[in-house]
Amino acid sequence: MADIYGSPEDKRISITRTSTDGIRVLTVRGELDHHTAPDLRRALTVTADDDPPTARSVLDLSAVTFMDSSGINVLVTAHQEAHRADGWLRLAAPSDSVMRVIELVGLDTVITCYPTLRQALRP
Repeated sequence: MADIYGSPEDKRISITRTSTDGIRVLTVRGELDHHTAPDLRRALTVTADDDPPTARSVLDLSAVTFMDSSGINVLVTAHQEAHRADGWLRLAAPSDSVMRVIELVGLDTVITCYPTLRQALRP
């Protein structure tokens, strides 16, 4: 299954949702800011009819070119919701500029970041 999120007229973000071994994988491309953060929030919370419920998610951030505090807020909220459901949120392959933002706010001490998607999907 692959769902695409992001408004067609706003090409600043694209989010593809798939599932691997019961883990929801969101591949995010583009800019994550106050205009596009609601798209990510929706992709993290909405499930399709054939999507098994899961509290385990990996965000592939390798193609995110910019992230501001709106993106950070979405990640913090998603982490808290996953934790309440006895699950987790992992971040995979953030670009250098995105990783810098994550480190500046200390989010890397709360949400585990992995250098690759493959590593983030390991048990």
